[in-house]
Amino acid sequence: MKNIRNFCIIAHIDHGKSTLADRLLDYTGSVTEREKQNQLLDNMDLERERGITIKSHAIQMDYEFEGEQYILNLIDTPGHVDFSYEVSRSIAACEGALLIVDAAQSIQAQTISNLYLALENDLEIIPVLNKVDLPSANPEEVTDDIVDLLGCDPEEVIHASGKTGFGVDNILKAIIDRVPAPKGNPDAPLKALIFDSVFNSYRGIETYFRVIDGSIKKNQQIQFMATGKQYGADEVGTLKLEQVVKKEIKTGDVGYLITGIKTAKEVKVGDTITDFANPTTDLIEGFEDVKPMVFAGIYPVDTEDYEELRNSMEKLQLNDASLVFQPESSAALGFGFRCGFLGMLHMEIIQERLEREFNMTVITTVPNVSYHAFTNKNPQEVLIVNNPSDLPEPSKLNRVEEPFIKASIVTKADFVGQVMSLCIEKRGQIVNQTYLTTQRVELIFEMPLAEIVFDFYDRLKTVSKGYASFDYHPIGMKESKLVRVDVLLNGDPVDALSALLHADNAYNIGKKIVEKLKTLIPRQQFDIPIQAAIGAKIIARETTKALRKDVTAKCYGGDISRKRKLLEKQKKGKKRMRQVGNVEIPQEAFMAVLKLND
Repeated sequence: MKNIRNFCIIAHIDHGKSTLADRLLDYTGSVTEREKQNQLLDNMDLERERGITIKSHAIQMDYEFEGEQYILNLIDTPGHVDFSYEVSRSIAACEGALLIVDAAQSIQAQTISNLYLALENDLEIIPVLNKVDLPSANPEEVTDDIVDLLGCDPEEVIHASGKTGFGVDNILKAIIDRVPAPKGNPDAPLKALIFDSVFNSYRGIETYFRVIDGSIKKNQQIQFMATGKQYGADEVGTLKLEQVVKKEIKTGDVGYLITGIKTAKEVKVGDTITDFANPTTDLIEGFEDVKPMVFAGIYPVDTEDYEELRNSMEKLQLNDASLVFQPESSAALGFGFRCGFLGMLHMEIIQERLEREFNMTVITTVPNVSYHAFTNKNPQEVLIVNNPSDLPEPSKLNRVEEPFIKASIVTKADFVGQVMSLCIEKRGQIVNQTYLTTQRVELIFEMPLAEIVFDFYDRLKTVSKGYASFDYHPIGMKESKLVRVDVLLNGDPVDALSALLHADNAYNIGKKIVEKLKTLIPRQQFDIPIQAAIGAKIIARETTKALRKDVTAKCYGGDISRKRKLLEKQKKGKKRMRQVGNVEIPQEAFMAVLKLND
């Protein structure tokens, strides 16, 4: 056990985690020449195309140092805010973390928040200054920033380059010297922590775990504490590039387990695995349940695919524990699911994965957040409003509360003015402003989560020319003046297009929505009024004009009353069509409502 080291890599987006992981694998000889490729651990097509890490990946390396053989378990983690849940799961299985900072970009918001996550779990932090070979690198200054942040000595910061492989030997030496060996009792009953799971269509569910006490053997009868179910361990092994079958995984090591489980619900990430005959008495402190931030409806394009969509979502949820969903129905779209995501990027990724991995074409409704409503009848009772259509009538409503967050934005001093005005426009209130260095400022705002859901992140990048980095965490519910804006097409409300908005913005946004829809809804044989309404009050209206057929073409000359008769007849026909006609809403219309500012 004293020769095992478990560590993860944490950093801000694009600071070079996956590239550095590639170099570590090369240096320890864990991959052959033939298997080498960039971002080796990002094995999802989507990760390669976007150049980002979405899932954490575990891999084991063997390394000989000063005549002793060491086993190094590396877990590569994502950097995006939306996937910070993956990071928290990886951290729970480790004793140490490499904190990587880009020598050109210095410390960013995500660096700080991931660092706090690691410190809360008492991990040994090894600071690494990456990309020192860049012409724009500024190693001396950034080293000072790291020393200020961590309070370590400047000598402890390792200079490295993931591209050229410079400094990789020093990193491995530091891991062996500084990261503590796992603690645990090999003679105690089996206790192992599940930190991830994947669905394999041939072998059922593969569970990734880390042994805390005892050991796990092939064919042993084991029990999952959260569900209380027991299984036989059909196969156990370690995670190299390919899975390596072993007879036994000992204390402190990381491995995978195949038990032939078919259903996703039976494996809970953060659960404890123990021996069935001799169970452990104390559970491992699991991870907190993830709180979704953004909610949206996902509906199959064809209603018959509803069950298939449910199965796809369950398999996806197994691999991505932060996805939450429950069935709902809508008058416009039929049956579907109300899903909770960690952010807009997470929502996009889930939609793409459904299309790619399961061939499901889906419609996504306007994303929103969860509100709390209180009625006049019972002002103490909380009604949870996930969907704008659940909001009680304005006459019955006492008050509405919405979730607020504390946002931390790190930006260059030149852009403070623009960033502030953007946050104030989004109903934010500044709490604190600190200068990290002469050029870098950290701004702390309290603002409503609903304002961030749409386009906040894109606009923040625009006003700061890409320099600002952003991180947030929820701080609770606060009372707000919110109204529901409904969209009526041809007099009928379309529930998938309604939105909950702040009363001050309702008129502007309502007007923008109807103008946008006018350009997107195809013309029919009759006029279509498009209206935005609050309660019974119409606040904006546009009309999509009818396609006109010239019925008077065959009348040439003669009396005007002949033409008038034909026009009257046409008018009656149009009126009848308008009563029975229904309006098809194209998928673009739902997506366009999100991008109103473009």
